[in-house]
Order: sequence, then structure tokens, then C-alpha cells
Amino acid sequence: MQRGPHLSEALAAARNRTDQLFTLLVPDALYDRPIPERHRLIFYLGHLEAFDWNQICRGALAMPSFNPEFDKLFEFGIDPPAGQLPSDQPSDWPSPDEILRYNKRVRAAIDLALEQGQVPEQLWHVVIEHRLMHAETLAYLLHNLPADRKIAPPDMKILTDSDSVVPKMIEVPAGEAVLGRKRGNGFGWDNEFDEHAVSTPPFAMSRYKVTNGEYLDFVRAGADAPHFWLLKGNDWFQRTMFSVVPLPLTWPVYVTQQEATAYAMWTGKDLPSEAQFHRAAHGSPDRPQNCDFQTWDPVPVSSNNSSGFSQLVGNGWEWTSTVFQPFPGFEPFPFYPGYSANFFDGDHYVLKGASPRTAACFLRRSFRNWFRPDYPYLYASFRCVEN
Repeated sequence: MQRGPHLSEALAAARNRTDQLFTLLVPDALYDRPIPERHRLIFYLGHLEAFDWNQICRGALAMPSFNPEFDKLFEFGIDPPAGQLPSDQPSDWPSPDEILRYNKRVRAAIDLALEQGQVPEQLWHVVIEHRLMHAETLAYLLHNLPADRKIAPPDMKILTDSDSVVPKMIEVPAGEAVLGRKRGNGFGWDNEFDEHAVSTPPFAMSRYKVTNGEYLDFVRAGADAPHFWLLKGNDWFQRTMFSVVPLPLTWPVYVTQQEATAYAMWTGKDLPSEAQFHRAAHGSPDRPQNCDFQTWDPVPVSSNNSSGFSQLVGNGWEWTSTVFQPFPGFEPFPFYPGYSANFFDGDHYVLKGASPRTAACFLRRSFRNWFRPDYPYLYASFRCVEN
């Protein structure tokens, strides 16, 4: 993206993307909390504009606030440890009309600031990408709402049928994995810098993401079922965004990092490291598959017919064994110092790739996602390695 109309168009498109998500809710569902560890949905209605105001207008331009209470109320999301869940009630939050009036004034101020060109371009990328991150966050929050709390779009299609998937390991020779991003070569978040090389010994990695069918064997052997599965009688089903379908055996299984690690150990393998994922992706002919809001749900792991590794980008983030830590040369954003640094706590793990609800801007090689290892709500898949 460039300054001027390109940034304006990108911001408008990102706003439209998040605005559309709120139209999927029945009116009173705004006060629901579909995930115990996260805010009620009403928070996100105000958070996106509050973030933009706090970064652009209050921060970069030092403008006086017209609603300091909302600036603070909607400023930060939450990521609480186990046992420290939020306890607020619906009555603690403003009405949707109050929030929408706030949003309208913020958008007018933001648009004027963009038109006047007084804000560094880096900050515009920050507010646009932050909003698109929440387009994915909101998707998996809505995924956890009961079907009667959502309004399904017309002409919903779900691709569950495919040929059976034959597991295969592909050998990757020893070599250097290039991680990170060069400074001065386009936008990146602080944790993406600096670019550096890591030597990796030879290893083999599974061609496909682990499927529901493969993981079903693990469940039948005594493991707990993933969050997205549902047992009815003796049959397993998957909770999709707007319905429940018989478990699609060739879809990637969406699991926690702990579940992925346990499955890999059960098969005598490991999860790939962040460096191994990069090494496997080097020179891969695979193209992004099922990402950038193409679908609401997964597609079969073999649907792109890649001759090498399939779906390294798309159809589900991929857990790694790498603890989220700074790269050499890390420098926090001065205007957002806690974006990454607050999570360098040894309790978050790196994910690579993308999900069906990941925006195209995050498909860059250097982008890093991270979550707690027991967080079950993500569209997060995995594959195994033999070291």
C-alpha cells in the first residue's frame, strides 16, 4: 500500500470487512461473550475505532479527546491466564447507539487526518492491519455463538468431499532458514525484525496438515476431542460457522498447541520449529489456499493438488514448537511498545501460515502469529516432523 488513495481504499475495505461481521448477529447478541477468555462482543464494536483514535488522533496528532471514557474503555483487549476470567455484566457496557455515534466521529477525524497527510505511513499500516487482525478474531468469536444467535449469509457452501488423503513425509535437506524481515523494505510488525538465517539439520515433514480422520484415531485411543468437534450418539460432527456437519475426515483438524504436541508424540514425531517451517517453505511451489476470507470453514487438505507441501499458507494456521520470543535486533514500536513485548513471557507459541479468515496482507513470509498453547478457539492446524 502507498500513501494517498491506496491507503484510503485499504482502510475503507478493512472497515467494510469488520462492519459486515456485526451484521451477522441477532441484535441482542452484541452483549454475548462467546469465549470466556475474551470480552463481550460489544467491546469489539468500539475497540476498532478507539484503537484508531488512540494511535492516530490522540497519539500522533495530540488532538483533544471528545470522549476520554470511551477512549479508555475500548482501548485494550484481554488475554487472561487460566482462573482469571473477566466478570463484567452487560449492564456495564454502553448501548450500541452510543458506540456507533462515537465510531462515526472517530472515522470522520481519522479520514481527515489521512487526507491531510500529517501521519507517518507506518501508523496507517498499523491501524489497517490491526483492524484486519480483528476481522479474524471476530470470526472465531462468532464461530462459538449458537446458531440461533447468528444470521447466516445466503448461498453458503461447504466443501467436505474429496479423495482420501494418503499421508506422506517429505525430506528437507540441511540448510539455512531465513526468518524475519529486512528493515526499510515495507511494513512489518516489530516482532518481524530483523531478518536472520538459522542453520537447520535435515528433517522430514508431513506433506499435508494432520486431518480430522487421522486425529480421530488418536481420540479413539483415548485422547480428548478437539473444541470444534461434537459427539452425537456414536457419531462425530464438526461445528462449522453456521451449522453442524458430519465430521469431514479430510479437513485439517483444528487443535491447541498442547493437543498438536501430544498427537505428534503419539505418532513418534514432533511439531516443526519456526525455522523448520521456513526451511520447508523455501522454494515450495505451493500457493496460498483458502485464505483472505474465501470461506468460513476449512476445505480438504489436498484440495490444491500441490506436488510438494500442501497448504503451507492457508486453510488453518500451523502450530510450531517455537516459543514466541524476539528476533535478534528486536526494537519495540515506540508508539505501541507492548504489542509484542508483553507476550515474550514463555507462555505463547508461534504459528505460521494463515487461516480461511486471514487477510491477504498477513500472507507475507515474515508474519508471526502467537497464542497460549491451551487456547482452543483458533483456526489452528499442524503437521509433524521427523528429526
